[in-house]
Amino acid sequence: MSLGINWVTTWVAKTVDVVSTNRLRLVDLDREIGDGDHGENLDRGFTAVATKFASLPDDSTPGAALKLVATTLISTVGGASGPLLGTAYLKGAQAVGDATELDSDAVVAFLTAARDGVVLRGKAEVGDKTMIDAWTPAVDAATAAAADGKSPVEVLRAAADAAAQGAVATEPLVAHKGRASYLGDRAIGHRDPGAESSSLILAAAADAADEVK
Repeated sequence: MSLGINWVTTWVAKTVDVVSTNRLRLVDLDREIGDGDHGENLDRGFTAVATKFASLPDDSTPGAALKLVATTLISTVGGASGPLLGTAYLKGAQAVGDATELDSDAVVAFLTAARDGVVLRGKAEVGDKTMIDAWTPAVDAATAAAADGKSPVEVLRAAADAAAQGAVATEPLVAHKGRASYLGDRAIGHRDPGAESSSLILAAAADAADEVK
C-alpha cells in the first residue's frame, strides 16, 4: 500500500485536533523552561493550515500539500517553532517531490529531510533537549522499519512511538539550545515542549495513515 493526498489532509485534521487538545499542556511545559507560548503558537498555526486546506485543489500532490503546511506555519507561528517546523515540512515536501503516492521509502525520505531541515535551521543535535530528540529517534525507527519491509503505516507508527520515547527522554537533559539553555541544571526534570509537540504531530501522522489505509 501507499499514502496519497488523503493521508496528508487527514494528518492535518488530526494534528489540529491533537494540538488543540494538548494546547494547555504544551503551554505549561513551555512555561517551565521557555516563553510559555508554544501551545498557543502551534494551535494558531495549524488552525491556519486547516483554513488553507479547505480550498486545497482536489488534484494536489502530497508534496504540494505539505509545502502549503510549511509556508502557512512559517507565516503564522511565532517564536522558534514556526520556522523550525515550517522548514521541516518544506524540506520534507521537497524530498517527496511530485509523487502522487508515497511508499515506505518515500515516508522515510520525508521524515529524514524534515529532521535534517530542523537541524539545518536550529543547529541542534541529539541531547540538546530540543525537538531533534524526538525527530532523530523517529527517523532511525522509520528507517529500520522500512528496511524490514514494513508498510508506510507501520513505518509511521514506529516513528511515532520512537518520537514519544524521545520526548520523555528529554526530561533528565540539560538544555543547550533556546531559552531553556539559560536555565542550566534548572531545566533538568522538565520535558522539552518542542519534542513533545513533535511526538504528537508524528502520532497524528501515524493515526492518519492507519485511518486511510
